[in-house]
Amino acid sequence: MVKRQFDYEQKVREIRDKLEELNNLSSNMEFDLSQEIESLEEKIENNRERRYKNLSPWEKVLLSRHPERPNSNDYIRYFCEEWIELHGDRHFGDDSSVIGGIGRFNGQAVTILGYRKGKDTRENLQYNFGMPHPEGYRKIQRLLLQAEKFQRPVITLIDTPGAYPGIGAEERGQAWAISQVLMTLSALEVPVIAVVSGEGGSGGALALAVADRLLMLSNAVFSVASPEACASILWKDLERVEDMARAMKITAHDLQRLGIVDEIIEEPLGGAHLNFPEMAEKLKKALQKHLGELTSQDSGELSERRYQKLRKIGEFRG
Repeated sequence: MVKRQFDYEQKVREIRDKLEELNNLSSNMEFDLSQEIESLEEKIENNRERRYKNLSPWEKVLLSRHPERPNSNDYIRYFCEEWIELHGDRHFGDDSSVIGGIGRFNGQAVTILGYRKGKDTRENLQYNFGMPHPEGYRKIQRLLLQAEKFQRPVITLIDTPGAYPGIGAEERGQAWAISQVLMTLSALEVPVIAVVSGEGGSGGALALAVADRLLMLSNAVFSVASPEACASILWKDLERVEDMARAMKITAHDLQRLGIVDEIIEEPLGGAHLNFPEMAEKLKKALQKHLGELTSQDSGELSERRYQKLRKIGEFRG
């Protein structure tokens, strides 16, 4: 049976609870087990470090979907000294699964765009499980053009299973809306930095990934489709999802080797959700570095380098 959640930390907590219980029991019975318990704690921590250094691609998929993983809201609140959220696509309505607006990052005005997942059932329903409708992509395009008009760099935060595949979304031009964002980003004359912070799935993720620099958190994933979908389509066997995750090369380290990802931001041990301040500070420093490098380039140089970067992806080497 294929695992549907990453439960390693739960098992570690259970073992530590048992050790705490044993420690309390030993003190009540007047014999000291503190040294033995300390030795076991050290072994647990060493095992934990080894475990997280050798996660399988499928385990990283599960970790990228962790319900407590920091979302775009969390990072924006941490990064921005000031923040104004902007709403609506000026055609149909506002898509709450897409967050976008103007922030002051490190003293500089920037446009930040991201996908918004919920952390409980109510929020997931409100944000449509992080799956945007066409009006979400039209809002993105509107804010990208606004950023270019006022010469603001763009930061995108990617964490979505993909664009919403419902009939209503298709009727309102889902594919066309995504294609317009891709075209806009590819020709934008301001710096663009994309961050895959969690699950980067399908065209929904690609829509915000055309950038001068693509950064990924170490436990994030980025793929054309989910391992479950690919296993079902190609192998007709959902139980082979772990094999498919390995074959798809969707982890940050795989994508860096392929020349797609520019920098990997290492997560705290156990994942970004276990130490958000450390994770956010690492990402903030990386963004500061890349923004500093990109803002020193003129617009023509930026767009040409972005073009060459995109052309090299998937280049055949005999």
